[in-house]
This record gives sequence, C-alpha cells and structure tokens, in this order.
Amino acid sequence: MTRVLVVDDQVLIRVGLAALLRAAPGMEVVGEAAGGAEAVALAAAERPDIVLMDIRMPGMDGITATGRILAEATEPAPRIIILTTFDLDEYVYAALRAGAAGFLLKDTPPERLLAAVETVAAGDMLFAPSVVCRLIEAYAHRAADKVAPPPGLDPLTTRELDVLRLVGQGLSNPEIAGRLVVSVATVKTHLNRTMAKLNLSSRAQAVVLAYESGLVVPGGAG
Repeated sequence: MTRVLVVDDQVLIRVGLAALLRAAPGMEVVGEAAGGAEAVALAAAERPDIVLMDIRMPGMDGITATGRILAEATEPAPRIIILTTFDLDEYVYAALRAGAAGFLLKDTPPERLLAAVETVAAGDMLFAPSVVCRLIEAYAHRAADKVAPPPGLDPLTTRELDVLRLVGQGLSNPEIAGRLVVSVATVKTHLNRTMAKLNLSSRAQAVVLAYESGLVVPGGAG
C-alpha cells in the first residue's frame, strides 16, 4: 500500500487529488494539508511514502516545505512530487535542488498521475533525466548568484565522479554501465555511495549538483 500526503492550498484541487488516490487500488491518503507548515507536521506524524506538494502556497511554500520534510525525516524519507502549472519553472528547479523526486503538471490526466505516483514510489525519477537536464540547463546559471555554493566533491573517488558526471548528463543506470563497462549493480553502488557522501536525497538533486559544481557544463558534456 502506497501512503500519500496531498498538499495544495486550493481546496478543490486538494480534495480532487485525494479522492482520485483513494479510489485507486494500492493507494492510501494519509492526510491533506493546505499549506507548507501543515505539510511538514503531517509528514512527520504520518510518515507517508509519497508527498504530492503544491509549489506556490501562501506562508511556507512548497520548496521550503520540501527541504524541511526531507531534513527532518527518518529513513526511509518520503519521496516528494512537486505539483506545478509550468514544466519550465524556476521554482521547480529550486524544488529539485531541495531534493524533490520530480514534478508533475496540474493538468496531467488522472491515469498518468496515478502512474507517476507508482513510478516514484518504486524509487524512480518521475520524468526522464533529459527533461530534468533541460530544466537545470535553463536555470543553473541564473541560480549561481542566488544560492550557497554546492558541497565540494573531494570525498568522491574517481569512479564516483565518473558516475555523477554521467548522471548529470542525463544517462540512465544501464547507459552509464555501458559507458563505463561495468554492471548496473556497480553503477547503483557508486551512485548510492556518492549520494550518501554528499547528503543527497534524490537523483534529481544529484543532477543539480553535477551542474552547480561545474562537473557538467550547460550545453556541453562537462
């Protein structure tokens, strides 16, 4: 059973999403929140598997709430899907940087929304890495002067750097395995160690860091 927390300040959207999820087999709605602060409290109390998080809300917005939830969560941390109106949105970039697992447009058909929740619950990114890379290329250079520098990559081994660079370029684990001539299991091990060393909570966050650290250059191979 996939436990979902729904967060949106618009009551019709929130109630509609909750009703859709409750009607789907294998889904359980553990709470509904109208704002970021309420979402943080409910996430701590209910420990959902998935959080559907509206990005623009009065008070604590979805970006801040995403960071708070992930920072305060016990393992396994919930995976957060950002709900937005535009797929190329600077707020979405910031949410991915905070550790969100992906983003979903609010006009997504119901069947695709349910499939998206299942995809993220299974541990995958919501959208193809190439879509995330397009978003990051659009905003990484703009964000450089607005955010703290990313953590250094000194703790990483040469092979971990190779894996992070290829993740940043949008390659899947099988594609990385083929490029480095290793098994997919080995790629997963290197990526898991990299994320643990750098305190990253999602693959999308690893892509962001690859750009912000200069390991991958927007428009180039890095």
